[in-house]
Amino acid sequence: MGDPLYLLAVLAMAAVVVVLILGLGGFAKGGAFNAKYANKLMRMRLLFQFIAVVLLVAYVYFRSQGGQ
Repeated sequence: MGDPLYLLAVLAMAAVVVVLILGLGGFAKGGAFNAKYANKLMRMRLLFQFIAVVLLVAYVYFRSQGGQ
């Protein structure tokens, strides 16, 4: 559990959740915030999801190789 790669993956997943909540909140509220930031938040979420998936795959790969 103290593996740095694992902690980075958890932080990346937390970032995805934060951006997702911001995007959903902006979408629900509508208005100027949604019009200005909707696409930017979606792109950020996709980037953070990509980073999280890469980190998770790397973690699983290195754990299967016997690394700790």
